[in-house]
Amino acid sequence: MTTTRRTPGRAIGLATALVAGTALMAAALAAPAPAAAQTIAITGGTVYPVSGPRLEGATVLIRDGKIVAVGTNVRVPERARRIDAAGKVVTPGLMDASTTLGLVEVGAVGATRDFALQSEDPVTAAFDVVDGINPASTLIPINRLGGVTTALTAPRGGLISGQGAVIDLAGATVEAMLVEPRAAMMASYGAGAASAVGGARGEASLRLREALDDARFWKKHQGAFDRGASRSLVESRLDLEALQPVLAGTMPLVVSVDRASDISAVLRIANDYGLRLVITGGAEAWRVAGELARAHVPVVLDPLTDAPTDFSHLGARFDNAALLQKAGVPVIISTFDAHNVRNLAFDAGNAVRFGLPWDAALRAVTLEPARAFGIDDRYGSLEPGKVADVVVWSGDPFELSSAPETVIIRGRVMPDRSRQRELLERYRTLRADQPPEYRGGEGGNGADGG
Repeated sequence: MTTTRRTPGRAIGLATALVAGTALMAAALAAPAPAAAQTIAITGGTVYPVSGPRLEGATVLIRDGKIVAVGTNVRVPERARRIDAAGKVVTPGLMDASTTLGLVEVGAVGATRDFALQSEDPVTAAFDVVDGINPASTLIPINRLGGVTTALTAPRGGLISGQGAVIDLAGATVEAMLVEPRAAMMASYGAGAASAVGGARGEASLRLREALDDARFWKKHQGAFDRGASRSLVESRLDLEALQPVLAGTMPLVVSVDRASDISAVLRIANDYGLRLVITGGAEAWRVAGELARAHVPVVLDPLTDAPTDFSHLGARFDNAALLQKAGVPVIISTFDAHNVRNLAFDAGNAVRFGLPWDAALRAVTLEPARAFGIDDRYGSLEPGKVADVVVWSGDPFELSSAPETVIIRGRVMPDRSRQRELLERYRTLRADQPPEYRGGEGGNGADGG
C-alpha cells in the first residue's frame, strides 16, 4: 500500500490559501470592485421621490454617483445605461436608523462583537465605532439585497454608550462606506440604564445630568482643568470632549427608552440642556405623543413591538407608529438588528397594516432618518444633486411578494451576490458521492446546512 504524507510546508500553504480565498470571497461580496463612473437612466417606472408626488412612467437619471434629473420628460443621453422599470416601483434606497451592521458577525461569538465596551463605567461617550466596522462582513450584501442602502451602526449598553456612524452598504474600506462619522451619541434610559448606574431611574437621571454638567464646565474651564486647577470631574477628558457636539446641538442624543414616564423624563433633560433629541424604542411613545410632537422629537420604533415583554412595554401596541404620526411626531422605522436589516421594508409594511399612511411609511425608512441624523441634504429622497442610492422594486416595496430587482449605491449597480446565495448554489445540485451533510441524509444538516 502506498501512502502519501503531506509536508508541513504544503499543509501550511493549503491552509493559507484557504484562508486567503475565504477572505477574498467575503471582501468581494461585501465590497464590489470600483467601476468607472457612468450614466444610468432608470426609465418608465412608478417613481416615489418622497420629497414630492408620485410620478408615473418617469425617469431617474444618474451621473457620476449623483441624481441629475427626475421626471416624466427627462432626456436620456445616447450612451447611458438603461434600466427598464416599466411596471415597477422606484424609490430611494432604504435607511435603517438603528443597527449594529459591520460591528457583529456571529452574535454568540464574543470575538465578532464590537458594538459595546466591557467597562464598569456607564459613561463611555468617547467610544467611536468607526474603527471596529468590518467592510467585509457577510451581513452587508444580504441586507442590501433587501433594498437597504444606508444604516446607522451604533454602540449599545450602559448609560451613554458612545458614538454611532452612518454608512452606505458598499465599499472596500471603512472610509469608502462612511456617510457621516460620529453621527449620533447613543444613550439609554429606564430599567437597563438604572441597572448600569445603581438600580434606580433617579440615579440614571442624576448621572446623565452630571455628565452633561461636567462637559459644560470642562468647556468653560478647559485651561484650568489641564493645569489641574479646577474642581474634579467624574467623567474622563475624552468623554467630556466627545459630549461637546451634543451640548452644541450639532450631534443628536439618541436615547433608547420605552416607558411613557421615562420618555417624559428624557424630554425634560433634553429641554433643560437644549439638546437635539431622538427617541428609539418608544414602546409607549403613543402615550406621550403630544409632548413629543411639541418638542419636535422623532421616534425610532419597531412596529411589531406589541407584547409586554417587560414592565416598560406594558402599553406597547401595533398602531404606535400610526398614533404618533397622527399627532405630528416624526416617525422612523427600524429593525434594531444586524442580521435581519433586510426585513426593514416588511416592518414598514406592518406599520401600514396597522394604520400608518403608506407615504408616511416610506418617509419613515428614507427621508425621516436622514433628517434625524442631519444628512437629508444628500440622502433620503430622489432629487437632483443627491447621492444616487436608488432601488427598483418588482412591485409595492411593502408587500411580501415584492423584491428589489436593482439596487444602486452611489451611482453603481450592486451585484446580486451574498453568502446565502453562494450557499444556495453550492447545494442546489447534489452528487451521490457527496457526504450525508451535503445530501441531507441521516445525521446531516440538509441542503441548508454549512
